[in-house]
Amino acid sequence: MQKKTAQKGFTLIELMIVVAIIGILAAIALPAYQDYTARAQASEALSATAGLRADIAVYLSEEGALPDDGDDDDLDASVAALAGNYFSAGGVSLDGPGVLEITFDSGVHSGDEMTLTAIEANGQISEWQCGGLENKYLPSACRP
Repeated sequence: MQKKTAQKGFTLIELMIVVAIIGILAAIALPAYQDYTARAQASEALSATAGLRADIAVYLSEEGALPDDGDDDDLDASVAALAGNYFSAGGVSLDGPGVLEITFDSGVHSGDEMTLTAIEANGQISEWQCGGLENKYLPSACRP
């Protein structure tokens, strides 16, 4: 009498099921990851301009008005020199009183513009509103 040995390894159908499950998970995860990457790149514009936004708040408290392009040479120099991983020096501009415009030159948003607008209340900046990009790509701090 010969003893039967147990089967070792996986059958073809088991392997096909595993591949199908991995494919379904990848189809769900990839778009979510791409949105996450786009938000992270937009967040850089918000964090890189933090010092500049503080300078604009100081200008408002000292001068009583939001700065525009050409109002303050030091502020204009800071704006022109500001750069990040996804936008280069010269990619940031004051585009109206208290409006920063960031032009991305690499990454997911290459060629797109994001605006940060100072909202003034009682001589202070109460908030910064973001715009220019799709809502799903705006940093969480900017979403309505």
